[in-house]
Amino acid sequence: MPFYIKTVAKEIVVLIGGPGSGKTTVIEELLQKGHTCYPEISREVILEARKQGIEQLFLEKPLLFSELLLEGRKKQFHEAKADEAHTVFIDRGIPDVLAYMHYIGDSYPAFFDQACRDHVYTKIFFLPPWEEIYTADEARYENYGQAKLIADHLQETYTNYGYELIEVPKDTPDNRILFILEHLSK
Repeated sequence: MPFYIKTVAKEIVVLIGGPGSGKTTVIEELLQKGHTCYPEISREVILEARKQGIEQLFLEKPLLFSELLLEGRKKQFHEAKADEAHTVFIDRGIPDVLAYMHYIGDSYPAFFDQACRDHVYTKIFFLPPWEEIYTADEARYENYGQAKLIADHLQETYTNYGYELIEVPKDTPDNRILFILEHLSK
């Protein structure tokens, strides 16, 4: 009798949404529940730029900021693929970089587009704008109206790369996590 090994594909799952939609809270809760999660890296890039005297790198040098994010997100993707966990959750993906560039109306080199084509995620969960939980902070300069526009650009960009977005209902973090986990197996 032949012996078969069932292989299960790696799941690299991305949570997207405009600023203040609850992505980071959901990622932190997933992490506390024992899931493998990779954080949003833009805050690291922003804080490093501030140490070098650049207050708003995204506003002052958007292409440099986007290149740093692109490299960081590509690195996260490869780390997620190599991770021993079957499912890895990531707070924002590579197409986010392009969506933000579209939002500000800037162009970008062709390698940005190629990075989106070369690094394909398993599932994309979209957290819609949610005014009741939106807050600004030292790394989030956008107001709620801008956050909604960014969310629109995110939806359009990911859809243009062939992703089917799964919208996560506005609910408690625990219920949002239950929704995401239930939709992983579908």
